[in-house]
Amino acid sequence: MCMREQHIFLTAVVPGPHNPKDMIDVFLQPLIAELSHLWEVGVQAYDISLKNNFQMRAALLWTISDFPAYSMLSGWSTAGRLACPRCCDDTDSFRLPLSGKQSWFDCHRRFLPTDHPFRRNKYAFIKNAQVRKGPPQTKNGYQLLAEIEGLGIKKVTELTVEETRLRISKRQRTYESGWRKKSIFWDLPYWSSLLIRHNLDVMHIEKNVFDNLFNTIMNTKGKTKDTAKSREELNRFCRRPELEANEQTGKYPKACYMLDNDEKRILLKWIEGLRFPDGYVSSLGRCVNLSTLQMFGMKSHDCHVMMQRVLPVALKDLLPFNVWKTITDLCLFFKDLTSPNIQVDNLLQMQKNIPVILCKLERIFPPSFFDSMEHLPIHLADEAMMAGPVQYRWMYPFERYLGKLKKTVKNKAKVEGSITNAYLVEEATAFCCYYFEDHVKTKQRNVPRNFEGSGVDVIPDMLSVFKYVGRPFGKMTTRFLEPKEHDAAHLYVLNNCTEVTETYTGLFEDEMRAKFRDISSNELQQKLEKEFPTWFKAYASNPTNGLVNSFLHHLSLGPLHRVTTYQGFFVNGFKFHTVSYGSKKSTDNSGLCVKGSVLNGVQLDFYGRLLEVVVLEYPGLPIKTTTLFKCEWFDPQTPTGTDIDRDFNLVSVHKNRRYSKYEPFILANQAAQVYYCLYPSKNNNRSNWLAACKVKARPVVEVSTTELPTTSLPFQEEVVGRISLTNIDDISTMVHPHGGEVDIDHDDDDDEDDEDLILQSPESSNTESD
Repeated sequence: MCMREQHIFLTAVVPGPHNPKDMIDVFLQPLIAELSHLWEVGVQAYDISLKNNFQMRAALLWTISDFPAYSMLSGWSTAGRLACPRCCDDTDSFRLPLSGKQSWFDCHRRFLPTDHPFRRNKYAFIKNAQVRKGPPQTKNGYQLLAEIEGLGIKKVTELTVEETRLRISKRQRTYESGWRKKSIFWDLPYWSSLLIRHNLDVMHIEKNVFDNLFNTIMNTKGKTKDTAKSREELNRFCRRPELEANEQTGKYPKACYMLDNDEKRILLKWIEGLRFPDGYVSSLGRCVNLSTLQMFGMKSHDCHVMMQRVLPVALKDLLPFNVWKTITDLCLFFKDLTSPNIQVDNLLQMQKNIPVILCKLERIFPPSFFDSMEHLPIHLADEAMMAGPVQYRWMYPFERYLGKLKKTVKNKAKVEGSITNAYLVEEATAFCCYYFEDHVKTKQRNVPRNFEGSGVDVIPDMLSVFKYVGRPFGKMTTRFLEPKEHDAAHLYVLNNCTEVTETYTGLFEDEMRAKFRDISSNELQQKLEKEFPTWFKAYASNPTNGLVNSFLHHLSLGPLHRVTTYQGFFVNGFKFHTVSYGSKKSTDNSGLCVKGSVLNGVQLDFYGRLLEVVVLEYPGLPIKTTTLFKCEWFDPQTPTGTDIDRDFNLVSVHKNRRYSKYEPFILANQAAQVYYCLYPSKNNNRSNWLAACKVKARPVVEVSTTELPTTSLPFQEEVVGRISLTNIDDISTMVHPHGGEVDIDHDDDDDEDDEDLILQSPESSNTESD
């Protein structure tokens, strides 16, 4: 809740056209005073569940800001050689002699295990350099406060007028360390004891890493990190003869990580033609400029999707395998890091992987590529270990909210007044809405995106197949099922009705084994598909069997031949529409995936497209309906029809091969959404293959029913009572030999990035979905 717009409090508006920088502490004095009072004294509050008053206390958990604002809040300079606030003074960064920029090249071997061969390598990194020391020791809050006080650094609010003027005029650090002020947050009595005080913003780090990586691969003029100076610096520090200048022409050869003009044109045309599901990401085609072979105007969320979803597919056939593998490993690191559910074991593995990934990047890219943004990912897994999922510690919600506040400015001469007035009006109207009657439509009562409906009335003995929630949309038509369709739909519903499979399927199998003693498993499965509906109808109609549930009797009769069809359906937080309905749309919501059976230890998932939404009605009263998706399935057999790269979680399907068995139907609630895209290739060697990319449902938060793991690892918040979200591989269990996986991604567009102060309220320890 605390990450949603209606629960974000506007606590301060800093006036003036200039960045306040260190003087932000002056504006924060009232906030710090209130936070100190909330911690030491508290305020009277009313507990509606217990119907009594209590003394409520509150604490500031952490701050959320981009990297420049990190310096404003913490007092540690985030520029220059000591830019990393986690490594502090113990850093190996150095200044490049020609460009004059700081480089974190070869600063990550020290994070590797002591016996890792990269530590002894004298050729792939800095010439003749071996690394023996370990990673820098992270200082706790007490050590940092003692260091600040030992240096004699004052708070901005304690400076004299003369000292303030001198500080503003120089705008430089007076001390040799990275500290340039004592933050006002140290006045909070608990600030020293927190494990994380200021978060490294994953959103901006991911965006900056992507920009540097993509612009270098595309050799974007003015933005690439691979220039003539960087090549000369590379030859000074490293042994890479393949990248040295030609002695006769003086020109530098094309690097292995760089695309030529033909490859860039292929890639950009492919991006321009991508079709994503509705609400997943803004149109990337608007960012493509084929005349200059560049991409422009990408926002943070566009970079987020490009980094985690597009690059592994886009570069697979355009770059050498070792380069593509390293870049894909980096993309998967950010993908795992931004998952709503992060298990401790996964974080430990990510902590081991990220130094290796960065070292592999150092073997490919020049030293000028590695600025502070390429170094900060080394600390992100450690912060997630202490503070939990990044969805509650990054800037996306606040950037969107800041964009909304900007739109409220009607008088540019009075910016703060416009924002404050609009905010007060919004708060007043939101407060009044709680006193309106239920039938009054308000902004707070709008139907959410991909709303599935309010559900069905609960009737005693109602079967599970009639309880599924969903909402159709589009043109409604009626038609009659063909006999083949009717039998397939009836069998599928029976095989996926829990009440039938738990009892009556076993009775049928026992009867078949007793009747045919030498029957094999394959023969039993064939009889189950052909004879079970007839057997179950006879069993349900026999009064001697004592079948008292009328719903089971109606189910055994089979659905009516007349069905209702629609063009689309909202279910599981997804918006699905048929292939024909979306043929002329810029979005593609027809792709779906269901989880199949396990064969020889391999999970066979079924990927397909939605052809028709069919609503079945069963005889008898009350009216009973269930919704099926009629689909066409790609061939699930590997490797002829489906190619699975389990190292990188990439799935490809052959677009011309179909599943031979006639099983077109699935229950609507079993479907997970995917989108398909071709591989960009210069040689068209994968022209018949489609990459299948899974999509996360926007409003769905899957809660695990397993017990919380016991661990001695520290957490910023108590482990007791934490919500553990389901792992992406264990989201749903299906009955049919089809099934579905739901992948994790965040699909809200963000507004322009700002260097504003964002403070997260104490409720931010709660969890909720993006």
